[in-house]
Amino acid sequence: MTAPAKTLDGHGFLKVVSRAEFAALLSSFAPLASEDCALGQALGRVLARDVAAPEDLPRTARACMDGYALSARDVFGATETNPAYVDCVADLRIDWAGGAGGVSLKSGQAARIPTGGSLPEGADAVVMVEHTGELGANAIEVRKTAAPGENVMLPGEDVRASDIALPAGRTLRAQDIGLLAALGVMEIGVGRRPRVGVLSTGDELVPAEATPRPGQIRDVNASALCCLAHEAGAEAVALGIVPDDLPRLTQALASALERCDVVLVSGGSSLGARDHSVAAMQAQPGAEILAHGIAMSPGKPTILARAGGKAILGLPGQVTSAQVVMAVLVKPFLRHLAGDASALSVAPPPFLVELARNIASRPGREDFVRVRLEARPGAVPLAHPVLGKSGLLKTLLDADGLVAVPANAEGLYKGALAPVHLL
Repeated sequence: MTAPAKTLDGHGFLKVVSRAEFAALLSSFAPLASEDCALGQALGRVLARDVAAPEDLPRTARACMDGYALSARDVFGATETNPAYVDCVADLRIDWAGGAGGVSLKSGQAARIPTGGSLPEGADAVVMVEHTGELGANAIEVRKTAAPGENVMLPGEDVRASDIALPAGRTLRAQDIGLLAALGVMEIGVGRRPRVGVLSTGDELVPAEATPRPGQIRDVNASALCCLAHEAGAEAVALGIVPDDLPRLTQALASALERCDVVLVSGGSSLGARDHSVAAMQAQPGAEILAHGIAMSPGKPTILARAGGKAILGLPGQVTSAQVVMAVLVKPFLRHLAGDASALSVAPPPFLVELARNIASRPGREDFVRVRLEARPGAVPLAHPVLGKSGLLKTLLDADGLVAVPANAEGLYKGALAPVHLL
């Protein structure tokens, strides 16, 4: 693990670390304890332990298509010009609840079956209804040969009893929930959702619903950061605005740490005379500053501290900077706390774009450039840099993603392929 930063750089920040080093520091925080969760509330949660299948899925052989269940040997070699003939002796669509339990087919017999229906005894294949014709008096003409197992889901073909249906660490999607429902698993162990508190700091801030007077601005970050935390699967609450007063910020931070797993302090992370975030963090019992500054733009003034085993993140008050840091580092960190072991990987994202123009950058920092994506048939999307003054909200509104210019590069050329962090 990277050692806590303790020395000042030439600009007064504690030693600036790279994004990879910052991510390593974040990964040193242990994931939260697990909890039991009802299946209906599990979407997006991370499995805390393996889920073993309590039974075969499917439990019996089932039809994949509407058609006729029969023995494949009875229609071997059947074609349009040389059909085979069988007798339909049961219609499993009519007695769906009863299923196929009381039906047993003999040679030359078939049963009408719906998709998902259990195959009756004596059947090993299903011929799609499109390849059959009714001749009257229950006689069926079959115009296509069938192989054993054709259009049939075999017992345990999805998952066998006692096999691992879903592994620990998996983030649950809708299809995962569907599998668990099919197995009758209605409660599972998942990582607890991190509780995130957002403290806004600054004498100039007023609540979003207030009318600012000259010299005042509405608090944008409280709403935006809570939403971004919710997107990462966390529970988030805005804890109000704290003025530029060290004792009050120290007390507000202490109260937030009692209630939350992670505290985001919006503003007060730079070097102004009234920026008290570092001092308020250091005032917490057992606190240590792990980093003050990341070699990335925007977002350099970001602070990371630990107090009582909990993370405190000081984010830039500048709206676009705060949201970029949230997207690149804080949201993955929240997923890490919820049990996603790969969330803090700094490997480039797999989604590639082609740059529509040259992008200039300053070596020594990782530069995250906002881009608008243009879809192109048969080609990767074209990425157009979204330019504008650093505090403009519309640069984020117009952006679909972020392209990172490496710290050792002076920019990227037009036509280059680059990974993009989707927003």
